[in-house]
Amino acid sequence: MSPLPEFDVLTITCPSRASLARITNKWTAMVVTALGEKRLRFTELRTAVTGISNKVLTVTLRDLVRDGLVARHVYEEKPPRVEYELTELGRTLLDPLEALWRWADEHTGKVLAAREVYDARG
Repeated sequence: MSPLPEFDVLTITCPSRASLARITNKWTAMVVTALGEKRLRFTELRTAVTGISNKVLTVTLRDLVRDGLVARHVYEEKPPRVEYELTELGRTLLDPLEALWRWADEHTGKVLAAREVYDARG
């Protein structure tokens, strides 16, 4: 078995950049958080992630399924039912995302204040 390659996200040719770009996309982060530990249908996800369009949600889910972060379950019913849930790999994102949400909750006031100061300097 060959050794795993070393990844360096700061190197332009490193494939880990694509993974970082995917998970730091705002819609990806919100969809992963909305799924949490449960299965949701498309419309439930769209309701949970306010402001996301059908097209963007479709593309985001397709990318997450492709990357192995979300599983898509299709049920042979009339009409067909489709549900999405995080895979084991996808669930590994929950703690880091929770830390980011916590940081945003704790520091958004300071960020907004800094913007006001910056913008006032014109």
